[in-house]
Amino acid sequence: MAPDQRTLDQLSLSRDEYDRIVDLLDREPNEVELGMFGALWSEHCGYKNSRPLLRMFPTEGPLVLTKAGEENAGVVDIGDGLGIAFKIESHNHPSAIEPYEGAATGVGGIVRDIFAMGARPIALLDSLRFGPLQPTETPPGAGPEYLPPTSPEVAAHNRHLFHGVVAGIGGYGNCLGIPTVGGEVSFSPSYSGNPLVNAMCVGVARIDKLVRARADGPGNLLMLVGADTGRDGIHGATFASVQLDESSEERRPAVQVGNPFLEKLLMEACLQLTEKHGGWIAGLQDLGAAGLTSSSVECAAKAGTGIIIDVAKVPRREAGMTAYEVMLSESQERMLVVVKPEHEGDVRDLFEHWELHCATIGVVTDDGLVRIRDGDTEVACVSATMLTEAPTYTREPVRPAYLDALQTFDFAALPDAADADATLLRLLASPEIASKRVVWRQYDHQVGTNTVVPPGSDAAVLRIKGTTKGIAVCTDGNAAYTYLDPYAGGAIAVAEAARNVACSGARPVAMTNCLNFGNPEKPEVYYQLREAIRGMADAARALGIPVISGNVSLYNEINGEAIWPTPVVGMVGLLDDVDRAVPMGFQREGDVILFAGDFAATHAGDAAAEHIRTAAGILAGKPAIDIAAEARLQRFLVEAAAAGLLRSAHDAGVGGVAVALAESCIAGNVGCDVREVAAIFGEAQSRCVVSCAPEQVAALRALAETCGVPCATQGSVGGDHLRFGTIALPVDELREAYESGVPHALEGISANV
Repeated sequence: MAPDQRTLDQLSLSRDEYDRIVDLLDREPNEVELGMFGALWSEHCGYKNSRPLLRMFPTEGPLVLTKAGEENAGVVDIGDGLGIAFKIESHNHPSAIEPYEGAATGVGGIVRDIFAMGARPIALLDSLRFGPLQPTETPPGAGPEYLPPTSPEVAAHNRHLFHGVVAGIGGYGNCLGIPTVGGEVSFSPSYSGNPLVNAMCVGVARIDKLVRARADGPGNLLMLVGADTGRDGIHGATFASVQLDESSEERRPAVQVGNPFLEKLLMEACLQLTEKHGGWIAGLQDLGAAGLTSSSVECAAKAGTGIIIDVAKVPRREAGMTAYEVMLSESQERMLVVVKPEHEGDVRDLFEHWELHCATIGVVTDDGLVRIRDGDTEVACVSATMLTEAPTYTREPVRPAYLDALQTFDFAALPDAADADATLLRLLASPEIASKRVVWRQYDHQVGTNTVVPPGSDAAVLRIKGTTKGIAVCTDGNAAYTYLDPYAGGAIAVAEAARNVACSGARPVAMTNCLNFGNPEKPEVYYQLREAIRGMADAARALGIPVISGNVSLYNEINGEAIWPTPVVGMVGLLDDVDRAVPMGFQREGDVILFAGDFAATHAGDAAAEHIRTAAGILAGKPAIDIAAEARLQRFLVEAAAAGLLRSAHDAGVGGVAVALAESCIAGNVGCDVREVAAIFGEAQSRCVVSCAPEQVAALRALAETCGVPCATQGSVGGDHLRFGTIALPVDELREAYESGVPHALEGISANV
């Protein structure tokens, strides 16, 4: 009997897709088969709307060791026989319903993706988006350029989500002993009730010890290790493939519950297995979205094999579970191991040594079929490729009508910021710019003793033990830019992440991304998705940075209202000598400050500028970037660092050059005296504030000229004030505004600036 619409909605399947399944099978699917199709054909697993667009990304490069989308994470070769594995993923919908567990299990899932490759996780990063923490108002009859208001009740809920998510990330990551070294936090009304929680993990592995997520070798055994299976998380993948509304609370059982202490044991056991006994196994895969269904079926499909699983052999923590529930459970802290039969006892002994449950639940076959049994009864029989080849949709995009009004907005009609001191202090206290210490102080960022440059800088830097090398890592994305121009916003996300890594002295080598968008079935949202990916792809290609892994999170809407289009980029850069890492803060009195990039334009950078958002509540303009100029700037930064010419470097990003100078003063606990330039709060791209020793100025400017980068001497480091044109403020006053902004917002207190 065909299922009713409610059942199909729960499985995130359309009626047409159900009919397609019937045609493929030449029969009606049974309950277990339909559940498996629903999970694997969901947007979360099947990438139905994004897969054709993702082909725009450049995915190959001289250091790339994996093929994007075919493994748990991407890996790049950094020399010395070592590879860096990394990936970013989302856990948005679960975090909206259960912020602590949603964020915590998001961390657990991305960590398993890394050690499933045989790589030891050495760093976590996050990218978080919330609604405003304080109430806001909008003038009566305001035009589309004004941000919508936020009620006191909504602001209070946003603070609740903030506290839960931050605690969940820290609670899980700290227990694993993996440092959370960086990330970003951003705010806009579009995220009220629909926070974005993107988590990135970075690991290091010996290249000859890497493991693949494949069920190779007919006759090899399937072993399930880790937590017992319960009913938590059932339909989690399909929940992530629908928009939020008033009924979303009913999906609370779809949110998984994590146990970081068990994951720590699981991680150490799996790493011992891959590092010392890799010959015992043929593959390793974590159980994430869609649980046992996705892990087993995808491994078989990649290898061109089949599998037989007996759910009666799956250890359970709840009585009376059906085959359907066992196959779709998303209970956390579980791994699927493809074991050579002669080593079944060895693998079991290893996991039991770590006090982990381990059960042989199936076998690899050569017929390409997924056969699920419950004891002697076969409850499903479907081709592996049939399950994994979800239909794809290429839709007709429509440019959103709001773009015309916002991109042509006349900023000349706005009053000038008459008091530059007050404007700078207001910007430093804005939650968008202010220090996120209240977030990262809850994370242990020094565990493992690899952290060279800690959170709060443009990028974190980690040493690679046993070598002279280091890596720089960051997450970046500006949804306001993407909302105003999806193509430019996508390109800027890539450029900014690479620029922040280059500011630390590292050469950007590869990236991962998390694409957070609304409902792609809406033509305007599909336009945003397509154009953002096109912009990201063009920027990545121009900068020579391959995309080696990633995640797509669609249907981020609440009551039909989509979030701002939010592409997030995780970037990894390589330092041949970690001792040449460049900090953000000014270092020594008497050092010379230079502005690298084009600081001459008087009108540049008004689009989405934070000084206009904080003063007038207006978001408008048309962002732009010259990607060729960006490439020249990044080359200059990397070569200057390698030559030992830089004492500091900092991206002039959100808040403009005035904020960049203030942040460098605060980080270095020293003042500066700098000549004024035009548009000090403008947010034009491809600009940095750098400093060097006086005797290095000539060499630095000569290098800049060789690279084709404007580089002007603007002032010097020293004193206890920031002096910049008409601005004259004590560094202590800057720090007070900068450090108090987010804590005050969380307490419902207006910043006293």
